Amino acid sequence: MKKVIIIGPAYPLRGGLATFNQRLAKQFLEEGFDCAIFSFSLQYPGFLFPGTTQYSTDPAPEGLDIQVAINSINPVNWWKTGNRIRKIRPDIVIVRYWLPFMGPALGTILRIAKRNKHTKIIAITDNIIPHEKRPGDKLFTSYFLRSCDAFITMSEKVLHDLRLFEPTKPATQVLHPLYDNFGAPVPKTEARKKLGINEHISVILFFGFIRKYKGLDLLLESMKILKDKKGTAGMPKLLIAGEFYENEKPYRELIRRLNIADTLILRTEFIPDSEVKYYLCAADVVIQPYRNATQSGVTPLAYHFEKPMIVTNVGSLPTLVPDHKVGLVCEPEPKAIASSIEEYFQLGENYFIPHLRSGKELYSWNHLAKAILQMNEILT
Repeated sequence: MKKVIIIGPAYPLRGGLATFNQRLAKQFLEEGFDCAIFSFSLQYPGFLFPGTTQYSTDPAPEGLDIQVAINSINPVNWWKTGNRIRKIRPDIVIVRYWLPFMGPALGTILRIAKRNKHTKIIAITDNIIPHEKRPGDKLFTSYFLRSCDAFITMSEKVLHDLRLFEPTKPATQVLHPLYDNFGAPVPKTEARKKLGINEHISVILFFGFIRKYKGLDLLLESMKILKDKKGTAGMPKLLIAGEFYENEKPYRELIRRLNIADTLILRTEFIPDSEVKYYLCAADVVIQPYRNATQSGVTPLAYHFEKPMIVTNVGSLPTLVPDHKVGLVCEPEPKAIASSIEEYFQLGENYFIPHLRSGKELYSWNHLAKAILQMNEILT
């Protein structure tokens, strides 16, 4: 039986990366592999973590071997973890890379693990050039990438950025699989009852951590445009569901200055996995008004729950959300966003559903696992 180790966040850590890693581990187990996850005992020092807590309140996932092993700031731990993996001799190590801060720890662990002359390292690179730049980014990223044998990206943008650092090592792009582990869709009326939202209004959903690059301020300004044009009686509500990962004061001030509080439903706290389906199913449309983007974990969520999307024309979003098929694409500025919101409700949800249902078939976990195994065959 082939052994696979996934290195990256997992329970009791929370968030999209942990959810992804756990679902990928489940896929390898279903396909008959011996699979474990090596997660973090310390992922970020407290002063670097922008949210309220790094830990999940949901129950532990069943049937997964999760080793809480890696301290991101302790070099002694890196050597111990690397040697531990070296002795296990996995056939494949799949390592997640999303932030240069992790480069020294992960790069060192992988160099030591590879000393067994057996293990192949395949990195799933979520970002190569980070959204928020810091000193040392290029150095840390280069150090990490040199420890890997091959790469999987989930957007053309990341593949392009990767080639700036690693022009020759094997790399391929795979679509971000659907998050199908949040349960089946529930009726919109049930979801809104659960969340205390009026079933007779139209709802736009902005979902996920709130950071500058995600353009929530642009969306708020577009809501002002719509309010001035339609008045509160005839316009949709914007449901903002997710935790602030930066200072929330400028957003609160912008809401006050624009006088749009009556157009918003604010749920600005971390959304546990058990409640994700209710937010997606309560919405009429999911909106991603990003200033810049690689790929987005919100997109496969929307596909899974068959929710059309409005996205901005940045990064890989237009590729993942074909215009006037599974959603609408607009420029990242308030007037264009407001115009797309109007057009969406003129067309209606049913206009997009057939395209969403056919598009879902491209986003399977089996497809990702197969790509990883094919990459391993190239390396051996």
